Amino acid sequence: MDQQNLTVVKEFILMGITDRPELQTLLFGLFLVIYVSSAVGNLGLIILTTMDSRLQTPMYFFLRHLAFVDLGYSTAVGPKMLVNFVTNQNSIPFNWCAAQLAFFILFIISELFILSAMAYDRYVAICNPLLYTVVMSPRLCWVLVVVSYLYSAFLSLITTIKIFISSFCGYNVISHFYCDSLPLLTLVCSSTREIELIILIFSAFNLVSSLLVVLVSYILILLAIFRMNSAEGRRKAFSTCGSHLTVVVIFYGTLFFMYVQPKSGHSLGIDQMASVFYTLIIPMLNPMIYSLRNKEVKGALTRSWSMCATLIAQASILKRHPLQNTAVANEHITSHTTS
Repeated sequence: MDQQNLTVVKEFILMGITDRPELQTLLFGLFLVIYVSSAVGNLGLIILTTMDSRLQTPMYFFLRHLAFVDLGYSTAVGPKMLVNFVTNQNSIPFNWCAAQLAFFILFIISELFILSAMAYDRYVAICNPLLYTVVMSPRLCWVLVVVSYLYSAFLSLITTIKIFISSFCGYNVISHFYCDSLPLLTLVCSSTREIELIILIFSAFNLVSSLLVVLVSYILILLAIFRMNSAEGRRKAFSTCGSHLTVVVIFYGTLFFMYVQPKSGHSLGIDQMASVFYTLIIPMLNPMIYSLRNKEVKGALTRSWSMCATLIAQASILKRHPLQNTAVANEHITSHTTS
């Protein structure tokens, strides 16, 4: 290739979701509400499962890390997309684009394997309840999560480095609203065969292996449920894994819609809407699903609100009568907490 055909790319231009000015304000407001809801919901879930003593089980340990990766990849994409709605030129510096891609890959791959770890956790809880605390020990839970993060970081670094050490042509417009690997590869002048093969092999492995764990776990769970004699036991078993199954169906369904449909069915608009769904909407839905369908989470939320109300009441009493009512306020807090 001639040297003059190569240009040092210092920034990229993101096409965004729409080029229609009349929709910019509406979409900015919509996605701002979605992102803030996602951030507040996932942060709240992380704090709740960390602070509440009744949520210190393997199930909520994995749920805390699911909320963390949801917050991670939605934050890797969301804020920059919102900024682009209010700026004239949707540019992103070269290094920021690399960082966005690296963090997005890290968190999205981590989500796949955390969901599969949660499926295995539900399998042990339902099929081997007497051995649950022995099998799902804190050490095993940490091993599953740390291995997921390390493996995801490894793939993220390989993919990002391979793409960004390549030679880019002068054209720097990315046909997407964030820096994703496939749109970036279309801008590379040098051969992309090796990186495309890496992405294909590892994407197939990640999707198939994590989904296989989920499917096998739920097949065994269903067999165990059908063998139960008690209708109440079956109901409790279904409610135990209902929230996780809902999240799995939504997440994997979106991925299959994007990557398994034939090429003739692809269009830029449909692919972008699917990307918006799994980068912003799913992270917003997950905390809602686990909060609305889970009695223990709803109970923890009630206790947290009650504690906050008690602290506010104590502060109000102390502010009005700092000396006389200290003992009364403390007694009020103690009685309210124990009740």
